Amino acid sequence: MGYAAVGAASLLVPLYAIELGADAFLVGLLAATAAVAGVPGAILWGKLAGRTGRRRPFVLVALAATAVVLATMPLLDGPWSVLAANAVLWFFVAATAPVLNLIVVAGVPEKAWEGRFARLNAIQGYGWLGGLLGGALWTALTARAMPTLVAHRSFFLVTAAAALLGLVTVRGYYPEQSRVTERRFRTVYRRMTRRRGWGSGRYVRAVPFGPSRLYWALRTVRVEGIRDRFSPALGRYLAVATLFFGGFSLFFGPLPAYLTGAGYGTGEVFLLFVVSSAGSAATYELAGRLAATHDVRVLQTGALSIRVVAFPLVVLLGGVLPAEVGLVAVAALFAAIGVSWAVIAVTATGLVTRLTPEPIRGEALGLYAALGGLGGAVGSAAGGALAEVAGYLVTFGVAGGVVLVTAVLVFGSGRTTA
Repeated sequence: MGYAAVGAASLLVPLYAIELGADAFLVGLLAATAAVAGVPGAILWGKLAGRTGRRRPFVLVALAATAVVLATMPLLDGPWSVLAANAVLWFFVAATAPVLNLIVVAGVPEKAWEGRFARLNAIQGYGWLGGLLGGALWTALTARAMPTLVAHRSFFLVTAAAALLGLVTVRGYYPEQSRVTERRFRTVYRRMTRRRGWGSGRYVRAVPFGPSRLYWALRTVRVEGIRDRFSPALGRYLAVATLFFGGFSLFFGPLPAYLTGAGYGTGEVFLLFVVSSAGSAATYELAGRLAATHDVRVLQTGALSIRVVAFPLVVLLGGVLPAEVGLVAVAALFAAIGVSWAVIAVTATGLVTRLTPEPIRGEALGLYAALGGLGGAVGSAAGGALAEVAGYLVTFGVAGGVVLVTAVLVFGSGRTTA
């Protein structure tokens, strides 16, 4: 339910901002700031979840924050305030990713990790797809009954309700046993009650996930420490992952502007993204099964190669073929792009997990998610700028070239370590 709410919001927020007067530049900033906002969230929560061994509180806080932000959106009357609220939303969305990855591999043999990651991604993908389809259906049903702005605001309340339903479900069906022994509790209690001079601040210090703890945890994230704790192999792969996320965003950043300028209607653009999301959701579990029996680096190289070819073909086929045939051809490319993402998502998470010792696995997964967001932010901004100067064919060709470099690096690392 949480990912259904977020999936719907991923399109609803920019459409809402446009209705409030946002131009193309500000709509682009929505994606960039969302990606940047996820960087500290992913690093911080991945590290805290790994250190504390707690999972449930992070998920509950994220769902509650998502519901609050989405319920607040109808009260905003300017695009810049929507941008700020969207950044808060994606802070929590990105922060939850490493926590969920830790949850699904807890107590599971290493050989079964990819399968668990695949199941998680499949559930998230179907939830995301459900949110997109729900948004399309809501828009169609309310098109004649109310103004567009009112329809958007009312659907924000629906998405907030979905996030709240997810919160209730996690609270009721995902209990987390306390890790505090009776002896440890008595010791902490005596220290709190006997120490003088704490005042009301002692209650703040007793909150394990409060702002004070988050602040000090964030201060401990240092480049030197990361370099010392992480292996060179993991460092190299994280660098490659950052690069291919940047290549992806070189394509996806200016993609909506290209599709609109090429004559695709709003419904057709929406359909293309639904096809891509459906392709991913339908492939996650297959990707997990393949990853359990094949070299994950080879699988990832193949998935990256699909994107190398598909990115520039979107422009070439869409611009050359007749309108109806071109739409079908581009839809097929979007489906292939979606399928490739399922393989990349499953194998990348598995590689990061395998290359990291258990005590710092949460921090590594958080860093992976954060670097992906950082690469996405830079790629989106660069893609928009390059498209303005050199056109979409050059931009999408460069995106494919960047991904080609990463495919070669991933394949080469597999041969080196074989």
